[in-house]
Amino acid sequence: MSKKVVLGFSGGLDTSFCVKYLAGDLGYEVHSIIVNTGGFTEEELRAVEAHAYQLGVKTHKTVNAVHSYYDSIIKYLIYGNVLKNNTYPLSVSAERLSQALHIASYAEELNADAVAHGSTGAGNDQVRFDMIFHIMIPGVEIITPIRDLKLSREAEIAYLQERKVDMNFAKAAYSINKGLWGTSVGGRETLSSKGLLPEEAWPTQVTKTDAEEVKLHFEKGQLTAINDQPFRHPSEAIQYLQQIAGAYGIGRDIHVGDTIIGIKGRVGFEAAAPMVILKAHHALEKHVLTKWQLNWKDQLASFYGNWLHEGQILDPVMRDIEAYLETSQRNVTGDVFVHLQPYRFQVIGIESKYDLMNSKFGKYGEMNTGFTGDDVKGFSRIFGNQTMMYHLVKTDNEQ
Repeated sequence: MSKKVVLGFSGGLDTSFCVKYLAGDLGYEVHSIIVNTGGFTEEELRAVEAHAYQLGVKTHKTVNAVHSYYDSIIKYLIYGNVLKNNTYPLSVSAERLSQALHIASYAEELNADAVAHGSTGAGNDQVRFDMIFHIMIPGVEIITPIRDLKLSREAEIAYLQERKVDMNFAKAAYSINKGLWGTSVGGRETLSSKGLLPEEAWPTQVTKTDAEEVKLHFEKGQLTAINDQPFRHPSEAIQYLQQIAGAYGIGRDIHVGDTIIGIKGRVGFEAAAPMVILKAHHALEKHVLTKWQLNWKDQLASFYGNWLHEGQILDPVMRDIEAYLETSQRNVTGDVFVHLQPYRFQVIGIESKYDLMNSKFGKYGEMNTGFTGDDVKGFSRIFGNQTMMYHLVKTDNEQ
């Protein structure tokens, strides 16, 4: 009886090679799984399934992980206003973790002897997949044919052509990975430290030129309505906003970052909805949270985003930080108004019953109803008292 291997399968060149190699050369019974985190249409998923069976898998499973991806990861990235290096909304790194978790669960469900993925030895994904598999399904063999055999693209194509595999081997000029929380774009311009992606490289082309305003409604930190249209789940609101804002070319940028394995890399991305949501959410928070809530949340969120990027979603400290982020959102409810224009957007303002910038407490720079000038005189003396004593003592001892 053949040993079973669960293969994370996208239908591309690398994972197509993996099916043939695992089944034909290693003699495994291959069970493929694709985890949709918002990057595939139903038609595309059906095509991937058909391709998997044509390659010779024993079974193929499609997991719709869009809701669970939001609930377990994206929600907390919004709560924390997480942007890696103040730029990147963790579009790909976040979804890889969701995919790895589902693949590991499926391997456990099938009592598989091995689990496989198509990562190369060059990037972050190999670490994310390997680490989650080691934690969730310890003892299950991890097979990585592309990495282990150090295969070139040309070698993979030759191997598949020898086995009469019918698929499109033409290499696209740009490598594109689409998901709910953004789309990455890699090409020759991102392989060096200088260069911008041309207009035609972006998956979403600019089709809107007239400015418009959108109203985003948040309930306890979660986007629940856009322009008074409610959504059953926040992931649906994200997809709806992406259609509106993406057509302006909003959210395009190039991220320069440190990989888990220590090298630096550049990648283009477009993330219209994530960028608008994060900035709108942050604007609302600045009105409804206190100074120290914002201060501590920024520090914890920075660690959370970096640790997530490096694949450490299963570290128990992440649950602790998520608990803090969750409770910090209890008053983050209200409307945020955003002005959209080609290639840019601006947060106009907010309306919230929890707004701490409330006129009944006074107006900044004009007048205050909560205290008097004499109160401030006393407060200022007491607030700086210890520092005053320090300098007096310092002066006395230096004379």
